[in-house]
Amino acid sequence: MAILDFGGVKENIITREEFPLGKAKEILKKETVAVLGYGVQGPGQSQNMRDNGINVIVGQRKNSKSWDKAVSDGWIPGKTLFDLEIAAKKATIILFLLSDAGQKAFWPTLQKYLTHGKTLVFSHGFSITYKNLTGVIPPKDVDVILVAPKGSGLSVRRNFLDGSGINSSYAIFQDTSGKAKEKVLAVGIAIGSGFLFPTTFEKEVFSDLTGERGILVGALTGVMEAQYETLRKKGHSPSEAFNETVEELTQSLIKLVGEKGMDWMYANISTTAQRGALDWKDKFKKAVEPVFEKLYQKVADGTEAKRVLDKNSQPNYREDLNCELQEMGNSEMWQAGKQVRQLRPENWKKK
Repeated sequence: MAILDFGGVKENIITREEFPLGKAKEILKKETVAVLGYGVQGPGQSQNMRDNGINVIVGQRKNSKSWDKAVSDGWIPGKTLFDLEIAAKKATIILFLLSDAGQKAFWPTLQKYLTHGKTLVFSHGFSITYKNLTGVIPPKDVDVILVAPKGSGLSVRRNFLDGSGINSSYAIFQDTSGKAKEKVLAVGIAIGSGFLFPTTFEKEVFSDLTGERGILVGALTGVMEAQYETLRKKGHSPSEAFNETVEELTQSLIKLVGEKGMDWMYANISTTAQRGALDWKDKFKKAVEPVFEKLYQKVADGTEAKRVLDKNSQPNYREDLNCELQEMGNSEMWQAGKQVRQLRPENWKKK
């Protein structure tokens, strides 16, 4: 166990060196792991476990695009791919990876398959934390654990294939067997985690919902749009506005941040850029802090969770979502991006 010290705040981190795949396989060797849901996280986690030699099956609704995708990924109907209920019945460990709204809808059906001694695994603290909204209250005689990859399902798979792994948090909500700790770490390593850090179901979902709505997606999108539109109003061309807003960030600067931190990135830009960034960062911080405070409060009091469940449970949810995404994709900024990306050097060789 690695102990990280953040100025007196210590965290116990589990790495693959300390908890190797061989140990995870030994713990899981008698288990049948069922991944329920083949949408966002399901493909990456299930394929990684399969490649790691875990006895894994997939549960998915038949006659769906996700079922067809599972087949194309090598899951065999009747052998490693089953209807959701059949997979849940066969499993000793169930990875419940349906969407949050999907978990609420399927929970009354799943309950009868959560028999004594089984293990229920989540990758998100949503359903347990907001149980007053979802109705998800596990029986007392099953272990309930969480392994939450800190990235998209696509990243979970890509990072596994390139050998880097994905960072994941883990938590134990219910330890009936006395072996929940070893099982949660084994599952975490089996799905391709590079290292695991402890959390709780509540902290995971509060940080996750805040992050997604904030800097990871929502705030990033909004700030990009604001800068791009300002540059365009001031007479800058679409390609110039896009390059200064998105392309330089994603193709250069953010890679430096990921490499050695924000100070490293600052050290590798011009003195003019350094001075301007240092002078303006606190202004942006002051402007958005009240927004983050309001956002966190709405996450903590369940407002955001209720909105998610209400919106995502509508029969026309997918159609409405696609319309919103198409509207974004068809905006001038992202149409400009489509053309700018074609000019990247790596694409020259393909022409």
